[in-house]
Amino acid sequence: MDEQDQDLLARYRKGDLEALDRLVEKHRRPLFGYIVKMTEGGDDADDIFQEVWLRAIRNQDRFKSGNFCGWLMRIARNLVIDRVRKRKPIVNLVRDEEDEDPFESRVADPGLSPSSISAAGELGLRIDVAVAELPAEQREVFVMRMQGEVPFKEIAEIQGVSINTALARMQYAVRKLRAVLQTNYEELERA
Repeated sequence: MDEQDQDLLARYRKGDLEALDRLVEKHRRPLFGYIVKMTEGGDDADDIFQEVWLRAIRNQDRFKSGNFCGWLMRIARNLVIDRVRKRKPIVNLVRDEEDEDPFESRVADPGLSPSSISAAGELGLRIDVAVAELPAEQREVFVMRMQGEVPFKEIAEIQGVSINTALARMQYAVRKLRAVLQTNYEELERA
């Protein structure tokens, strides 16, 4: 565990609320980025982020040492999985004769939201789209490693696989991203 994280957590346990604020702020970007990527930009991201911190606070005594950000991501991963399991299908696959909207128009668009598109540059958008198209296990390893800087050993534990499997998933993800983004690299080199 990062000494600063350990110090902040110890101070919070003694009642220092500012220490918790600093912990949240320190881990906001990697944790929220992970959640957004794993929910594909869903509206659940804010709720899951808050729930992660609620569970972390409630179960703070269970965390003894190690990578604090990785522990938070493990909580987030479990919450994302729970949300997916609980989600009920909202589309009837059988089309009614009276149904004016075709089936395709009722399926949620898994793409980025308009606010995400406007906030990201064109290259950033291309990268986000490419990452979103990775298989779930590869995307999860890639995002944990790149956004949260979670060590591969901990990623393997979170996913319940061997370290070699986690490393292979990262390697496959990087290979796929390179292939998809090759034209973007070439455009950047020419610019």
